[in-house]
Amino acid sequence: MKALITAGGRGTRLRPITHTQNKHLIPIANKPILRYAIDAVKESGITDIGIVVGVDNGQEVERAFGDGSDLGVRFTYIWQEAPLGLAHVVKISQEFIGDDSFVFYLGDNIVVGGIERFVQSFRDGGLDCYLTLARVRDPERFGVPEFDGTGRVVAVEEKPSVPKSPFAVSGIYIYGPAIFQAVNAIEPSRRGELEISDAHDYLLKHGYKVGHGEITGWWKDTGMPSDLLEANRLVLSKIDERIDGRVDSESDIAGAVVIEEGAEVIASRVRGPAIIGRGARVVDTYVGPYSSIGAGCVLEHCEVEYSILMDRVTVRSVDVRIEGSLLGNDVEICRGAGKPRVQRFVLGEQSRVELM
Repeated sequence: MKALITAGGRGTRLRPITHTQNKHLIPIANKPILRYAIDAVKESGITDIGIVVGVDNGQEVERAFGDGSDLGVRFTYIWQEAPLGLAHVVKISQEFIGDDSFVFYLGDNIVVGGIERFVQSFRDGGLDCYLTLARVRDPERFGVPEFDGTGRVVAVEEKPSVPKSPFAVSGIYIYGPAIFQAVNAIEPSRRGELEISDAHDYLLKHGYKVGHGEITGWWKDTGMPSDLLEANRLVLSKIDERIDGRVDSESDIAGAVVIEEGAEVIASRVRGPAIIGRGARVVDTYVGPYSSIGAGCVLEHCEVEYSILMDRVTVRSVDVRIEGSLLGNDVEICRGAGKPRVQRFVLGEQSRVELM
């Protein structure tokens, strides 16, 4: 069995971060989102992995992960000319997959508990397709399954205005070779994309064996900033304390806190779960629960809670607590020294600032 992981797309809902960075490299608990998908696939026993990337930002992914040998897997990069739908991703990967079954994993999804049991159910059931489902508050954002009276999936509708169930088809699928017949038979939707839900519907209508299982832990599609923060919270809630950096005698550390090698915490309070990355410097600062502080960050005389700070962020002498925030690489927030006291911003396209 092989795996196919998506790492393309433009991440428009995560701008301005994704103006300059592939969204799959945004860190959750200081680890790229894509790494969670790779780890889940590897833990299920699959090491031959195709990574589908866009021509506009795929080079970043290739530089970050290389050929996979450092992780004990083998990557094949598959280049998608334009974001033409998930079924198109499958279609262009047929040469890589060949006649093998495969896991199709959307690289911006995170699931707790792994995927081994789903892979085993697919194998044991002799299925052509296996869908993982998650109960959600807003199924209209996703592909939604329709069930018959016996609980069997009989149809899948993409982003319906009136959902026929409270479930979303999550971003983890398992396929046999029949999926290629489906993706080559369907037509583009009104959005101009080959919809994966239409491919699933094709399999159902043509008598192929489609099974399903529910994700009973948690699953997160990290498509928006609020999703990233929630995923960060969920991942951090599972971490174990580890202090490899330096904490001075004036600092107070409580809860599950990871302080990575080379990081310094001086005269500060850190309340876990939280992680402080390599080479970060935290001075006279409060770091609250569910905060991820990236490598090389500098925090001085400030407060941060429930936030993701990517690498080399600097926050100095800020009077109000930074909370529920996502700060990209090399962002700087500081108090100006001049008079009168004013707010001065240099913000990129589609930035958002909330003043309290």
